[in-house]
Amino acid sequence: MATTESAPERSLLADESAVQFRNQMVAEGPNAQTVDGEHHDGRPAAKRARSSYDKNAGQAGGNGEFCTTPTATDAAGAMDRPDFSSLKRYSQDTLDYPRRRATIACEICRSRKSRCDGVKPKCKLCSELGADCVYREPGIKLDAGDKLILEQLARIEGLLHSTLTGTSPVSAHAGPISPATSNTASDDFHSKRLSNINPSTTPGAALNGLGTWAANISTIPKQHTTPALHLLQWPVIKTLISRQCDPQVLVQMEMSREPLNLNQHYPLDFSNINVYTSAFFERANVWYAVVNPYAWTQYYRSAATQSFRAGAESCVVLLVLALGEAAYSGVSISRLPPAQTPPGMSFFAAAWNILPNLMIQNSVPCAQCHILAAAYLMYIVRPLEAWNMLCNASIKQQLLLSSPHTIPPQLKELNERVYWNTLMMESDLLAELDLPHSGIAQFEESMRLPRSFPFDVSSSPGEDPPGSDDLWYFLAEIALRRLLNRVSHLIYSVAHKRSATFSIASLEPVAAELDFQLSQWYEGLPAPVKFPRERLQARDQIQTVLRLRYFACRTIIFRPYIQAVLSDESLATEPGVQDACRKCLEACVRQLEYITAHHEGHLPYLWQGALSIMSQTLLLMAATLSAPLSALLPPAHQMDVIIAETVAEVERLAHLAPSLRLCAEILGEAEQRRQMLIKRPQR
Repeated sequence: MATTESAPERSLLADESAVQFRNQMVAEGPNAQTVDGEHHDGRPAAKRARSSYDKNAGQAGGNGEFCTTPTATDAAGAMDRPDFSSLKRYSQDTLDYPRRRATIACEICRSRKSRCDGVKPKCKLCSELGADCVYREPGIKLDAGDKLILEQLARIEGLLHSTLTGTSPVSAHAGPISPATSNTASDDFHSKRLSNINPSTTPGAALNGLGTWAANISTIPKQHTTPALHLLQWPVIKTLISRQCDPQVLVQMEMSREPLNLNQHYPLDFSNINVYTSAFFERANVWYAVVNPYAWTQYYRSAATQSFRAGAESCVVLLVLALGEAAYSGVSISRLPPAQTPPGMSFFAAAWNILPNLMIQNSVPCAQCHILAAAYLMYIVRPLEAWNMLCNASIKQQLLLSSPHTIPPQLKELNERVYWNTLMMESDLLAELDLPHSGIAQFEESMRLPRSFPFDVSSSPGEDPPGSDDLWYFLAEIALRRLLNRVSHLIYSVAHKRSATFSIASLEPVAAELDFQLSQWYEGLPAPVKFPRERLQARDQIQTVLRLRYFACRTIIFRPYIQAVLSDESLATEPGVQDACRKCLEACVRQLEYITAHHEGHLPYLWQGALSIMSQTLLLMAATLSAPLSALLPPAHQMDVIIAETVAEVERLAHLAPSLRLCAEILGEAEQRRQMLIKRPQR
C-alpha cells in the first residue's frame, strides 16, 4: 500500500526546512550586500587583486584585453588561422588569477565572501551576527547550499518513490539522510533506498542487472501524448486548424532543413577571451554545471600547448568560449537579424573541426565535449543536430558506466554531471519529438546526484577560479525533469491511456499526488532559487526560468481535465473537475501573460519554450470557446491581448527553424478562426 503524509506531517516537513535554512538566510542577509564599495554595516568591501588581464591594459587595443592577429594563408590555399603562439605564451606566463582566500574561513564567511579571522570556536563576524560558526571539516566538499538541496531532494525522492511504487518510505526505515553529516549523501540515499526494497516481494520493483528498477517511471515513456502537436487531435482545436499534422512532422521538417554550414571561414578573435570565460561561468554554466571552474586553468594551458587545434581540452575551451560569447551578448538569437552570424559561431566552428577525432574516443572529457556542443546547437535552434551529439555522449556514457572502474576517480563527479545533462537534454527533446531513445535512462536509478567539484589547492597554486561551482539550479532541474517524466508516464503514456481503467475518476488521485509532489519540489528549493509563485518579479533569470518550468509542469498535470470538459461540458459541474480545470488554466495564463519573460531562458530553452508556448496557447484558445471553461479565465479582452502577444512572439521565432515556422503558422491560423467563431452570432 502506498503511504501518504497527513497535513500535520507536511507542516512539520516545512518547519524542518525552515530550521535548516535559518543559518543560510543569516549568511545571505541584507548585510551581505555592498553599496559604493562598503557593506551596510560599515565594513569596507574586500578588494580583489588585479589579474594579468587587467595589468595588460593598453597593450591590445587599449581595453586591457589580449588579442592575436591571423596569419596569412599557406601555399595550399588553406583558410586563415590565428597565430596561437602568443596565446600559448600568455597561458604559461601571464595567466595570473588573484590569490585564493585562506581555506580556514567558516561557512558563514564563505557564503558572504567575507574575510574570516579564523578564530575558534566563533569568528568575529559570527559573534556579531549571533550565528552558529561552523568550520568545514577536512574531506567535506559540499557548501551549505549543496547540502540543503541534496537533503531536500533526497527526502522528496524517497517520498515520490514510496507513493508511486507502493513501497514504504525509506525514511520510515532508515531515518532522514543528512548531507551535512555525510560526504556521500546521494550515495547513502540510493543505497538505503535500494536496501529497503525486496525485489522478490515488491511488485514492479524487480532489479535488472544494472541495479535499476525494471519499470522506471522517472524516465520518459517511449510512446506518450505530451507533445504540443497532439493537441491538434482534439475536436475543438481541429476546427481551428485546416491542415492535418502528423506528430512526426516536426522531425521530418527538421531532417529536411538546410544543413549547418561550418566549412565557411569564421575568423577567430581571442581579444575578449577573459570576458567570454567569465560570462560562461556566470550565465551559461549555471544551466549545465558541466565545466569545473577549478580545473579551467589546467584545461586552458593544455589546450594552448595544442594550439587549440586538437584534443578534448582544446574542444572544451573553444566550446566554453562559444557559449560564453552567446551568454555575454545577453540577447535572444530570435532578436538578431536572420543574416547575422550567431554569437560564438567562430569558436564553435573551430571546435567542430576537433570533434570527429573525439567521436571514436570513449572518455569522460570526450563525452563532456559532446554535451557542450549539444548545448550550443540548442542555442542556435538545431534540435536534431543536438540530439545527434547527445546520442554520441550517451554511447560513451553507457560504455563508461558499464565498466565504472575505467573512470578515473578525479573524473567521477564530472562523469555524473555529463550523465545528468545527457538524460535531461534528451528528455526535453523526447517530450516534443518522436525520436529513438538512446538507452541512457537505464542507469538513472543507480546514478547519484551531483555534488561539488573537488578543489585541489596544489593544482593551481595562487590562482582563483574564473567562476563558482553553482549547483542549485542544476539539482532543482534534475528533480523537476524526473517529475515531468513521471507525469508523462502516469497520465500521457499511450499504454496507460488505452487501459480500460483510465477515466477522469481514476485520474483524480494521480493528478492530486503529482501536484503534491510539485509542491514538495517547490518547498524544497533553497532560498536563492526559490521564486515567488505570486505575481511578483523574480530576482534573476534562474528564478524566472524555474517559475516558467513550474507552471508548465502544473499545466500538463491537469491538462486532461480540460480535454474532458471540451468533450463533455456537463463534467464542469463536478467540483473536483472544475477545480482541476481552474488550476490548469491559471498555470497556462501565468506562463503567457508576460511572454517576454521567456527570453531569460533563451540560451538553454528557446526551442523547447516555443513548443511549450504553442501548447499552452492552443489550450487557452480552446478554453475561450467553451462557456464553462471561459468562465474560469480572465476577461475576454484580456485573453485577446495575451493570445495576440503570444502569436506575435512565436512569429518572431519562426525564421529560426522549420519546426518553429510550423508552430507560428498553426497559431496564426488558429487565432484567425477563433476570432471568427467568437464574433459569429449565436443562434
